[in-house]
Amino acid sequence: MQNLVTVFGGSGFIGTQAVRQLAKLGWRIRVAVRQPNLAYAMRLHGDVGQIDIVQANVRNEASVRRALEGATASLNLVSVLYEQGRQGFQALNVMGARNIAQAARAAGVSRVVQVSALGADLNSPAKYARSKAEGEVAVREVYPDAVIVRPSVVFGQDDHFFNKFAQMAVTSPAIPLIGGGATRLQPVFVGDVGKALARAVTSTESAGQTYELGGPAVLTFRQLMEMMLREIERPRILLPVPFLAAGLLGGVGDLMSAVAAPPVTSDQVKLLRADNVVTGAYPGLEALGVTPTTLEAVLPSYLYRYRRGGQYADQEERALAV
Repeated sequence: MQNLVTVFGGSGFIGTQAVRQLAKLGWRIRVAVRQPNLAYAMRLHGDVGQIDIVQANVRNEASVRRALEGATASLNLVSVLYEQGRQGFQALNVMGARNIAQAARAAGVSRVVQVSALGADLNSPAKYARSKAEGEVAVREVYPDAVIVRPSVVFGQDDHFFNKFAQMAVTSPAIPLIGGGATRLQPVFVGDVGKALARAVTSTESAGQTYELGGPAVLTFRQLMEMMLREIERPRILLPVPFLAAGLLGGVGDLMSAVAAPPVTSDQVKLLRADNVVTGAYPGLEALGVTPTTLEAVLPSYLYRYRRGGQYADQEERALAV
């Protein structure tokens, strides 16, 4: 089917933006998710009949094959940042990526885009980073011309970074700084990532390329927390936590992950030992025609809800002063 792309994990934080951009470019989109009943709103991101929702589990090869029938392109966003039961690094980040690539090859799909992560490294001490690198290798073994996209920490309305720590600031007098907060990050706006992915899917010039996506500013974890606290107007103690102590906290998080999302895992502590910034060895957002959006332009649009008084905090303060 001409110009039909199957987007695995398309109802997620990044996937929603990619689907919206692909719809704007006129593509037909098949959103493949484990629970289609939870993704019904995805159809609203395109014209009537432009977006379809299908069930697929990347661990189930038969469902992946069905999701790719008649597709021109495939975009894989399925990933886990921490392990929980059968949703493990190897099962999703590696085997899931391989299953999609193999099924795409069998279905005659011409373009495959694999979303990896900045810092993906076969020699990383962190299992997550190793699994993302192994996923890249698995896809390229089947599709040497596959497009690999490695975003840094992604921020935006429903992100799991600033929202997580802002919520912590609402209930806690202190924000922990693992390793002292010296790790450098290069947060990238989710809308920019969505545009980049859509162009990676539709541009013939992207074939075989690896892209590293980072925002316009490189900041330490401490600086990002200071920025977040200023935005939500909640002064809090920034408490340095040595890596050794953080590893112990991560061990507790590992146990918690069986039943709930942990605040931090031992593997995430290992990730924070290395900077998460673009290397400059690969093209970035600009090569895909996207101008990076600043943190300052976006954070106020959603972090206001963590202020005392929420969106109308300023108005309330002025009213009390009268």
